[in-house]
Amino acid sequence: MDKKLPNVFHNKIEKKLNNNSEYYYSSEIKKDEISTPNKNIRKTITEIFSSPNYIYKANVIIKLKNKEIEKRIIGRNKNYLITMDNETIPIDDIIDIKRK
Repeated sequence: MDKKLPNVFHNKIEKKLNNNSEYYYSSEIKKDEISTPNKNIRKTITEIFSSPNYIYKANVIIKLKNKEIEKRIIGRNKNYLITMDNETIPIDDIIDIKRK
């Protein structure tokens, strides 16, 4: 009952394996390098305007490409947020937006 089994095929590895030394993981995240895709910004803006706490205006902190501002927004259209000071902020320039 002793059958000879076929050999198992294996490739020869002719290069040095060093996977562990090529990859690096860090738990520190640099805040300047984080960018949110524009559709998530639009979704966040929609959530701010459709929240039960929003009646006429919302206090928000807006991080733009070159600065961070604190504004009271009262409306929006397709491409801009409208503030209480009658300013318009281009939605494409917004990196992050949070309710204050």
